[in-house]
Amino acid sequence: MTRQSRTSPAGSERSLHQAYDTALLDLDGVVYAGGRAIAHAVDSLAVAREEGMHLAYVTNNALRTPEAVAEHLGELGIPTDAGEVITSAQAVARLIADQVEPGSKVLVIGGEGLRVALRERGLVPVDSAEEEGLAAVVQGYGGPDLAWGRFAEASYAINRGVPWYASNTDLTIPGARGIAPGNGAAVEVVRIATGAEPQVAGKPLPPMHRETVLRTGAKRPLVVGDRLDTDIEGAHNGDVDSLLVLTGVTDAAQLLRAEPKHRPTYVDRDLRGLLTGQPEPTERDGTWRCGGWSAVDMGTYLDVSKVVDTGGTSRVEADGDPLDGLRALCAVAWSAAGDGSYAHDVAKALAKLGL
Repeated sequence: MTRQSRTSPAGSERSLHQAYDTALLDLDGVVYAGGRAIAHAVDSLAVAREEGMHLAYVTNNALRTPEAVAEHLGELGIPTDAGEVITSAQAVARLIADQVEPGSKVLVIGGEGLRVALRERGLVPVDSAEEEGLAAVVQGYGGPDLAWGRFAEASYAINRGVPWYASNTDLTIPGARGIAPGNGAAVEVVRIATGAEPQVAGKPLPPMHRETVLRTGAKRPLVVGDRLDTDIEGAHNGDVDSLLVLTGVTDAAQLLRAEPKHRPTYVDRDLRGLLTGQPEPTERDGTWRCGGWSAVDMGTYLDVSKVVDTGGTSRVEADGDPLDGLRALCAVAWSAAGDGSYAHDVAKALAKLGL
């Protein structure tokens, strides 16, 4: 089964931190949310590192510098070097540098992470659309307090024909209080005002994968993320395996309806999944089984139930991890949907699993 035609989550007899040499970890929704460590993240990453897995943190959030991100991770109990952090700011800075003259001026709509990344590539960040010789406009997440006037500044330059770049287009970003607008929402504001389209560097697009490979040297990487449309699609585009954790944006219903490019290799609750093998669903006569659960397509809806042992004098339901039930449901839904998205009812099945 190729990644492009995946119709079921894969299995791994070896724990993932032993099967892959490098974990390419998203941050928001995977390692932390709203600046606080997600449950089990710190301990799981410590074990993975101690047992030989290289950890790299790959984020579409262009606000902070790699040094600031590494410092924050250290405060959470995850010792990190700035060189282990790869941001969409770095990816977009390289993209711009490949297309403009060294020393060119770039209008920055965003935070310090963009400015540092541009300087690293020999470019000059500026704040005004009126700068003489302006070569590009770059837009990245600037935090919740980014002034509305910055979007107008970008629009003035873009409407005059200055090339426009965006670090990423994530519409949302997870935080301590819930889901908030991300850089993609801000990009839409400028798009409406200009009718232009930016060149985008971040996940799931190739510039971010290129930046990650150049900076990590990973030979057998595993992408770990919480978003289907950035992390998992980025892994698909880079032809590498992926682990979806259910600690951020994606919920179980969205996973079941995933189109092929959004289907992860593995799925787990949180980063403890790095330290274990992964059970693989198996199919027999249209029924998929994983662990103590079986799942089937009933024509208009999905159904899932605990496996029943009828070998003795009484019927005994197996003890099953609900996540195995979800894996079995993924196999049913993805197989039935083929190259599309599963359209039948999934709510009742997920309710049985408590998901």
